[in-house]
Order: sequence, then C-alpha cells, then structure tokens
Amino acid sequence: MSLFPPAENPEYLVHRRWMERAIALAQAAGEAGEVPVGAVVVADGKAIAEAENRRERDHDPTAHAEILALRAAGKVLNNWHLNDCTLYVTLEPCPMCAGALILARLGLLVYGTDDPKTGAVRTVINLPDSSCSNHRLAVIGGILEVLCREQLQSWFAQRRHRELGRGSCHQ
Repeated sequence: MSLFPPAENPEYLVHRRWMERAIALAQAAGEAGEVPVGAVVVADGKAIAEAENRRERDHDPTAHAEILALRAAGKVLNNWHLNDCTLYVTLEPCPMCAGALILARLGLLVYGTDDPKTGAVRTVINLPDSSCSNHRLAVIGGILEVLCREQLQSWFAQRRHRELGRGSCHQ
C-alpha cells in the first residue's frame, strides 16, 4: 500500500524514521499492558508530540495514542488546527481517531498496518473521503507494515497464551 519504492525515495526514509519512533512507543505501551499502538506528530521535520495507548492505565476509553498525540500537539502549537503536521501511527485509526484527525485538519496521516476490524481510513470504512468529512486528509499507509502488524499480532498472541495459562473460566 506504500507509495514509495523504499530504497530510492528519500521521503520514504523520513517516513520510516518517524514510524520507527512510533513502533518504539507502541512497544512501551505493550509492556505496560496496553494494546501496542504508538503515535508521533511531526511539524517542520521535528517531533512536537508523541503518545502511546493509555486506555487501561488512565481508565479512559478515549486515551488512544492518536488522540493523546493530537492533544499534546495542539498544546505545543497553541492551536487545534494541525494543517502543517504529519501524524505517524502504527495502526490504521479507528472511527473515533479518524474523526479527530479530520477535525484537527491534519496535513498528512502516515500509518503502519491496516486494521481489518475497526480501520476507519481505508480498510473497513473511509471517513476521510466520505461526504461527512469537511477536510480531505492525505493518507499514506503501509510504512513498516510488516513490523507494525507483527508487533500487534505477537502482543495479542502472548496475551491469549497468558489467559489460557491461567485457566480462565468464564461462567
């Protein structure tokens, strides 16, 4: 799904660099018991905000990495319009996050792997290109796709293994 031939395009290398940072944030989230998703907001070639999933730790259903990163970026810029920003996130955003990206007027979304269950940018639904969107969001998917997908799959496999090992019995 990526638009770039990896070795030949310098823009791909920039996207790869920031996605590697998002993957590191996702790793930290996974180690803390969260679904491993990380996000970085970049403006003028510099990271201005980053976040990882914190739903479990914050007891907040809206504490997705993307939402937290957008909030932090808005505070840094003292503006909720993020037209000149790029968000890097390891997993295709859900409907809530896709809506927030549209409302923030984000300049570019770069994500790692598709979300076949709740992906709201390309996979299940396409909110940015729908008639309900008041902002046309530029999107690049598939940056370090295999690493992002394997990170999530591994985390969920380990979690299932731990739950089976405890002999969890739902009555």
